[in-house]
Amino acid sequence: MSAPKTSPAVPLPADVDATVVGDGTQVDSVPPAPPSSPNPASGSDPKKISRVGDFQLLRKLGQGGMGTVYLAKQVSLDRLVALKTLSKELSKREDFVARFLREARAMAKLDHPNIVRAYAAETSQGLHFAAIEYVDGQSMQKWLGEQGRLSVGDALLVTLAAADALRHAHEQNMIHRDIKPDNILVTKRGVIKVADFGLAKATDEDVSMTQSGVGLGTPLYMAPEQARNAKHVDCRTDIYALGCTLYHFVAGTPPFTGKDTLEIILAKEHGRFTSARKRNPEVTERLDLMIDKMLAKDPQHRYAKCEELIRDLSSLRLANASLSFIEDALPTLPGGTVAASSPGQKNPTRASSVKTPTNAKAAAKTSAETAQPWFILHTAVNGQATVSRMTTAQVLKGLQGGIFDPRSTRVKRSEHDEFLPPAQFVEFEAVANSIASRSVAQKRVRSLRADFATFEKQDRWRKRLRPIKSFLSGLGGLIGLILWLGLIAGVIWAAWHWGWDYIRPRVE
Repeated sequence: MSAPKTSPAVPLPADVDATVVGDGTQVDSVPPAPPSSPNPASGSDPKKISRVGDFQLLRKLGQGGMGTVYLAKQVSLDRLVALKTLSKELSKREDFVARFLREARAMAKLDHPNIVRAYAAETSQGLHFAAIEYVDGQSMQKWLGEQGRLSVGDALLVTLAAADALRHAHEQNMIHRDIKPDNILVTKRGVIKVADFGLAKATDEDVSMTQSGVGLGTPLYMAPEQARNAKHVDCRTDIYALGCTLYHFVAGTPPFTGKDTLEIILAKEHGRFTSARKRNPEVTERLDLMIDKMLAKDPQHRYAKCEELIRDLSSLRLANASLSFIEDALPTLPGGTVAASSPGQKNPTRASSVKTPTNAKAAAKTSAETAQPWFILHTAVNGQATVSRMTTAQVLKGLQGGIFDPRSTRVKRSEHDEFLPPAQFVEFEAVANSIASRSVAQKRVRSLRADFATFEKQDRWRKRLRPIKSFLSGLGGLIGLILWLGLIAGVIWAAWHWGWDYIRPRVE
């Protein structure tokens, strides 16, 4: 596989790979080994500082919203870091300095393999800086620019890694507030990293500490309640933004678009968008419903926690074990950890849920367990309750084919055992739960369709009655005007009729 191309939106020389640092700032790639002598950043500081504290500045990487980012070497630990410094102008403002250091310290609390780590937050030689993990790779926004859209397996792998990173952040009372493809980075080995917790907000933080207008996020992905008031957000706000991101992954476009920010926000307030399944037939019905739940305009109708989202997405068993668009990508295990692959192992497309026997004895045992007879209490074709003896494979085939209803069917291993639901046995748990989830999803779809039909019917009646209401409203206004004019005319006539007879003798 050739080296990744850069996104057309940010033209770079052909021989330069796109590299992203911890805060999401794109920079030029650097040689594998840093130069022996420091190369101070030019133009950033008149004093040409080459070292601050424990960090030796190597080169300027790019400009961020609040300052400059440098590639630096932490001398004591001999590792490369991205050094994010606060600009001179903002350094003069105590409120920005306090916020900058507070955000860096908040990032330092997060310790997760799928989160860009923060190593230090210090002030040296009048320079306020934060040392964060240097990520050699590029953002998912750039990969989307190259791929158009992702396969469902790749999209779920990235989303599950990001969801687990957010789960960890939420446990630390941190809300990201700006989840989007550009803030999800991927290393050259396929490790997924959530970046830019610079907008993060502590859930136990006083809302007065959040400046008005700060932390608005990105309109294409942020939740409608965040657009209304950026100070009041919770973990469901991040889940909404992750839902927009997952939709973009599988559909190739964000769910809500518009000519400007206001139009996008209004579209989100209405909550209407084309389903991901219509844009990409590879999206299963269950996944489509999960995306719809993530994108519910009312936070109460979304997933309450990332744990629930991870459980549902994982139950699909569709996520790839590693990213297919990165050569020799490392397999990612549940929880965000990376598994070491064997030298001859190719890039797998899906994690296997069945362990392969390592010897003949284990293989024979597995075969015997599969052929083990079960007692099945089920409803026969004639409607009568019947007990049958079947192997594990036959029971699984019956459940998957719809012959056995997992809600009413009961199974047991021997005649002396008690009949139990199939979901209580490890052999049938996954299939039974999958069927139950599908049934719930189908009921939810029917309920949504019924609600939508009722809404359409009510809307049609409102449209039919609207002209009549408008006519009656206009008629009422006209009658009121006539009554007022009549009252005024009556007063004038009475004053003339009786008032003149009273005044005339005195005038004469």
